[in-house]
Amino acid sequence: MKKLILSIALVGITAFAFGQKKVVRSASKNFKSGDIEAALTDINAAIQDPETGSDPETYLLKAQIELKKFGSDSSNTMENLAVGEAALETFFKTFEMAGSDKENGLGEDIYEEDLPGVPDNLRPYSILTLKNTAFDKAIIQYNEEDYEMAYEFFNLAGEIDKSDSTIHYNAGFLANDLGRYDDAKKHFTYLFDIPEYNKLNAYYFMVQILSTEEDPEGAYEIIQQAKEEYPSDKVLAEYEIQLLLQLNKMDEAMAQIKEALKNDPENTAILLRSGYLKEQSGDIEGALADYQKSVEIDPDFYEGNYYSGALMLEISRGILAELNGLSDEEWEARSEEMGNKANQYYEDAVPYFEKSLEIRPDDTDIMGILFQIHTRLQNEAEAEKYNQKLIELLGPNWMEG
Repeated sequence: MKKLILSIALVGITAFAFGQKKVVRSASKNFKSGDIEAALTDINAAIQDPETGSDPETYLLKAQIELKKFGSDSSNTMENLAVGEAALETFFKTFEMAGSDKENGLGEDIYEEDLPGVPDNLRPYSILTLKNTAFDKAIIQYNEEDYEMAYEFFNLAGEIDKSDSTIHYNAGFLANDLGRYDDAKKHFTYLFDIPEYNKLNAYYFMVQILSTEEDPEGAYEIIQQAKEEYPSDKVLAEYEIQLLLQLNKMDEAMAQIKEALKNDPENTAILLRSGYLKEQSGDIEGALADYQKSVEIDPDFYEGNYYSGALMLEISRGILAELNGLSDEEWEARSEEMGNKANQYYEDAVPYFEKSLEIRPDDTDIMGILFQIHTRLQNEAEAEKYNQKLIELLGPNWMEG
């Protein structure tokens, strides 16, 4: 009797197991025919069974069904993205269950190459199919100017392949543009680990992001990392000098400026920084020479023009302050000479500010400076010209502002 009961029980277990395998076959059939919802219902039931649910092939089929649902939906919404993310999670679980080996067994099927242009019925529906599908969706959304979703789909594709430079550059670029700086840093960091890839733009972006986040120390570390690969890059040299200035490392900044000017003596941005450092150290003549040289190289260099004019005004004000500090007797003896010298600097500053205004014709601050200079020099017609411009732009009470 016991043998009979045991035999009946074994038959029941076998029948149940056979039934679950039948559900898996049904899921496969519905997957191939395109009845995705029926396939999902079947495969989810099979996963609940202890036998079929412990078989990595069951999970592989589930991942493929989720992938097909993801790819067949052209809405490309967050809901659609969630389906793709679920497929990725199932692929990862399958790979782990199968022994995490891409070269043997089920791992080969999970990572089977997905070639572009292959008919749908011949696609392997592997994790690389998911990557390519997500990438295609990203391009579609980018072309439709839906940059948020374009980023999300690039990001999904990038989770599959950390070494695809196209995906991670696009994802990083979009994340940065969207102000998602942590996401941007993640993708640019992946690029740093790709051998033979030209990482310069990624380094530039990282420095800019860290500077935006007011992390000059982190940005400086990135510059040092970048210089190991690209020691002669001029943009990196400019960034490094700027960061050294931010970090108040003046001696190091000046050393880097001198080295940079040896390699690129007509770099106006570096000349400007050289002038700034000299000005801060008290070398006013050297600073003015650097500012003026930057304008000789590029007459339309706004900063060079503005800094040249501004420093001339500072020199002139310094002369007048010195004059006012003299005793009455010294003042009588030197006032004409020092006054003329101060006025000469005012006159010399005019063309630099005029050029600055030509470059930025709506800059009322420069108009105000030119008004003050011409008033000082008693150029009444020129002073009135700027007065009228400022009245037109700022109103009759512009001086009070």
